[in-house]
Amino acid sequence: MLQEGITYIHEHMTIDLSEVKESEDCKLDLLDETIEEMKELYALGVRNIIDMTNTGMGRNIPYVERIMQETGMTIVHATGYYQHMCLPIQVFEKSVSELAERMIREIQVGIKGTKSRAGVIGEIATSENVWTDAEKKVFDAAIIAHKETGTPISTHTSIGTLGHEQVSYFKEQKIDMEKVIIGHVDLTGDAEYVLHMLDQGVYVEFDTIGKESYMPDLTRIKMLHEIEKRGFTDKVCLSMDITRKSHLKKNGGLGYAYLLTDFVPQLREAGISESFIQKMLVHNPRAFFK
Repeated sequence: MLQEGITYIHEHMTIDLSEVKESEDCKLDLLDETIEEMKELYALGVRNIIDMTNTGMGRNIPYVERIMQETGMTIVHATGYYQHMCLPIQVFEKSVSELAERMIREIQVGIKGTKSRAGVIGEIATSENVWTDAEKKVFDAAIIAHKETGTPISTHTSIGTLGHEQVSYFKEQKIDMEKVIIGHVDLTGDAEYVLHMLDQGVYVEFDTIGKESYMPDLTRIKMLHEIEKRGFTDKVCLSMDITRKSHLKKNGGLGYAYLLTDFVPQLREAGISESFIQKMLVHNPRAFFK
């Protein structure tokens, strides 16, 4: 499914959380600017974007297909539902099996009447230090869809919380841990917390690179250094999770390329091995989606 090359494991080509967050900045709908940045990424060796925008987050399939056509990038669509504050009414009205059937249809047939199919179940979410009943309903539906289709599952942890609980739940449900990736673990700031998850066999995402208002990149680098030192290099992936107009270069943000133009050089300067860097950018995402 993925092309040879670098993969950004957790991004958004377009997303609309403007109503929930009461900010127009949270409506990422700058098509031309996004295409321009994707062309820059392509020139830097990126070939795959895993787009985590799902139902209720402003998912727009024709928009994303246009980006693919204009850039040559492979963009993987997601099926599923996000955290409680963004859940559409159907999550509360439909049964777990009905939600699972919708996910399965989007994986096997197509999304919203198109022929574009989902290649990942995500980003299914827990809230900060709280796992609501509705969110558990989504997890249960995702597990059914995963068992039916074999499609990998990607999660959202709010500020890195409840990652251990998510892993434990998947283990209880007898999910293949190599088909699960836990998101936003860099926001824990705690290498030991992440190492515990890696020891359980799941993949993890350091996917908020550059968001220093949440966590300094230096902390992320120190965490990755410890992870490499302990030998857990095979299941870590990188991304930036761009979600706002202000994140794009044209609006003064870091832009999608920051991960490669700035953060990766910092990793090298800090003594992170080239082998680990290439695993995080190229080999680990391909192994997850094999």
